[in-house]
Amino acid sequence: MSLNEQTETNAMDLAYHFHSQTNPQTLSREGAYVVVKGDGAHVIDESGKRYIDAMAGLWCASLGFNDQRLGQAAAAQYQELGYYHSFYGRTNPKAAALSKKLVELTKMEGGRTFFVTSGSEANETMVKLAWLYHASRGKPTKRKIIARDRAFHGSTIVAGSMCGLEMMHREFGLPLPGFLHTLHPNSYRVKLPDESESEFVSRLAAELERLILREGPDSVAGFIAEPVMAAGGILPPPAGYFEAIQKILTKYDILLLDDEVVCGFGRTGNWFGCQTVGMQPDMMSLAKGITSSYFPLAAVVVAPKIIEAVERYNEGGTSFGHGFTNAAHPVGAAVALEAIAIYEELDIVSQVRKMGALLFDRLKHATGNSPIVGDVRGIGLMYGVELVEDRDTRAPFAPARMIGAKLAASAYEHGLVVRAMRDTIGFCPPLIIDEADVEEIGGKLEKALAEIERDLREQSI
Repeated sequence: MSLNEQTETNAMDLAYHFHSQTNPQTLSREGAYVVVKGDGAHVIDESGKRYIDAMAGLWCASLGFNDQRLGQAAAAQYQELGYYHSFYGRTNPKAAALSKKLVELTKMEGGRTFFVTSGSEANETMVKLAWLYHASRGKPTKRKIIARDRAFHGSTIVAGSMCGLEMMHREFGLPLPGFLHTLHPNSYRVKLPDESESEFVSRLAAELERLILREGPDSVAGFIAEPVMAAGGILPPPAGYFEAIQKILTKYDILLLDDEVVCGFGRTGNWFGCQTVGMQPDMMSLAKGITSSYFPLAAVVVAPKIIEAVERYNEGGTSFGHGFTNAAHPVGAAVALEAIAIYEELDIVSQVRKMGALLFDRLKHATGNSPIVGDVRGIGLMYGVELVEDRDTRAPFAPARMIGAKLAASAYEHGLVVRAMRDTIGFCPPLIIDEADVEEIGGKLEKALAEIERDLREQSI
């Protein structure tokens, strides 16, 4: 789109809107894409063009883009109580009911729910609670947090420090001291050619243990991980990975912080990703799918020992010194309860397993003969297609060629929204997709791939 073709909305946006994770020069040159309407798994732009959004927005619109029941739940709650807070012992019926529901769903027996408004806040809350937990037990030096290379955990200062992505650090002087990173479990890129899967797991666990010993076990508070790495390239762990990691964490009295922001609420083919990969977390951060992102609500579900630590720290009559103005928002809680009710009615686990298998098969079919596709991986309804310059050697494209970004742009022109994570193309569609949607995703991916392959052939002549 040239500047003289821009609509009033686009011109206004360009003049006044400061965009997240967007190249400013490209935005100034081309303008924004204006989305005006949703229709199930599709979105419609201001020209009337339809796109199937195979990323559910930002991994989040699990129930699509215009679910009427969620809107009605919000409208009804606005008529009753449009806002109240959870400071000083206040609550509201919807927040209380959602607290109970989340503890039951996560099977965090005896645990409690702490509400926040974003995944970044939820992950940062887990860090603060980990610090408090250890301090309350006479171990105030246990402060360091270990995450993994390629991980994404949010955009606040602490959450950004836990990211293992250079793009989240370079402009801000991050990570903060005390935030460390270990190897990520990428079987395609990190596993050695002569390693078995079990040997790979043992090496990853040994690397983590070496890091803990090098830093000093009495300095490490927690290890944070997504069950399946999302923005890092959609990386399911190898079998036995979390069991091996958990043994080391237990050995050195380190908490396991489970980032379920993307993986929660059915995405991986179970209610929560920890159930899919065999994690036994001490805390779980929940966001995105909790309301299908129809309202900015998130939560942390914590084990009883964390609650006991908070109580012990404040037994003299002081108050827990953490919270957010809009936490436990009654409208957000109402929307979350309705979203969970819809998931239960859809039998979301069975739905995801069925459609996930169909999507995986369709992606394999769409890419099977492509000379630039090296790997198709994932689980549930989250998959990654990794592009390579040479399938046999797995040699990647030079980053400056931006092949992944070019494929994503081509897909968009064909009416398919995907996400390029370097040269891995992400697929994380709404959980409500059907067979026709799967076919549309596969067919449009084939067209975009053919276009990029043609361009590469012409460049080589």
